[in-house]
Amino acid sequence: MSEVMSFEEFVGARADALMRYAYVLTGNPDDAADLLQESLVRVRGAWHGVINKREPEGYVRTTMARLHISVWRSRRRERLVPEPPERGYQDEAFARADGDDGLWLALVGLPRKQRAVLVLRYYESLTDAEIADVLGISRGTVRSQASRALEKLRTTWRPSVTNGSVR
Repeated sequence: MSEVMSFEEFVGARADALMRYAYVLTGNPDDAADLLQESLVRVRGAWHGVINKREPEGYVRTTMARLHISVWRSRRRERLVPEPPERGYQDEAFARADGDDGLWLALVGLPRKQRAVLVLRYYESLTDAEIADVLGISRGTVRSQASRALEKLRTTWRPSVTNGSVR
């Protein structure tokens, strides 16, 4: 993305990657689609103000993370369903990265804020300060949410063992 792109070109080029990011944030394909759509609508309205149109993906991802946390704050609890949907969102990149269903199930079981902190830290490789800026929380809250999330993952998930190696 070296030249300045129009909004339509940007969406055409990066929609799949942004959908994967939304799925990792939400843990649900329907919520991921809604999050991506709402984020793109908001960014489209502010496209003239996007400072770095050569690399607008960071702006969109920040918008997505903030919207996700905003939903979490308004609900203050997770929506539980009696049964998982019959089929989920399928993507080649997820198929390669998704070696252990137990990890994804454990991530989905985390509260939204904890899941968002882990996604931003380990999937996006952001620092605590950057995560705090994206989510609008303090660095101490980022660290405590990450600590609680990792502790929950340690108690609920164990890596699968296949052919003598950990997946």
